[in-house]
Amino acid sequence: MEKLTQREREVLTCLVKGYRNHEIAAQLSMSFHTVKAHLNSIYRKFGVENRVQATCKAMQHADLLLDL
Repeated sequence: MEKLTQREREVLTCLVKGYRNHEIAAQLSMSFHTVKAHLNSIYRKFGVENRVQATCKAMQHADLLLDL
């Protein structure tokens, strides 16, 4: 698995907490489109296709998450 950037880890943490894309954008002070770009990068690095699969993968690798 490819290493996530710090910002991707922050987005992933919000994703696991159940935030929607617009909530992640507001929480992390970034645009909705930037959130989508980070999510697509996370999906590619994890080898998954959607947020549910990414969340499951993150839960299997809790060391990837911040502040849960």
